Amino acid sequence: MATYWFQKTHEYIAEIDGEYRVGISEFAAQELGDITFVELPEVGATFTRGDSFGTVESVKAVSDVYAPADLEVTAVNEELADEPEKVNADPQGDGWFIKAKLSDASQLDDLMSKADYDAMNKEAG
Repeated sequence: MATYWFQKTHEYIAEIDGEYRVGISEFAAQELGDITFVELPEVGATFTRGDSFGTVESVKAVSDVYAPADLEVTAVNEELADEPEKVNADPQGDGWFIKAKLSDASQLDDLMSKADYDAMNKEAG
């Protein structure tokens, strides 16, 4: 069973079977439209919460993707290089961006639950 946390900039972090995955939310993928390119960091790169760790390009915009916590990249989703549309099809599943090791898991307490994130988007809409 996965646990998801979200940040206001529409990234999620999920704990799945003891590892963390980061990507953009279903809401963000829908808002961006057809995703055409995803730029991801190198394995081993480290980022502080709030740092941009990559970009996602769509027919509408180019957007930075921000680290939801202090982390070290342990894997990148290589499939997105050839199939960026996976982000649209399954952003919180096969469309994940990176796997990461967290420096301080207590930072997740500062993020939103799915219910709070959905409420924020509903108010903004």
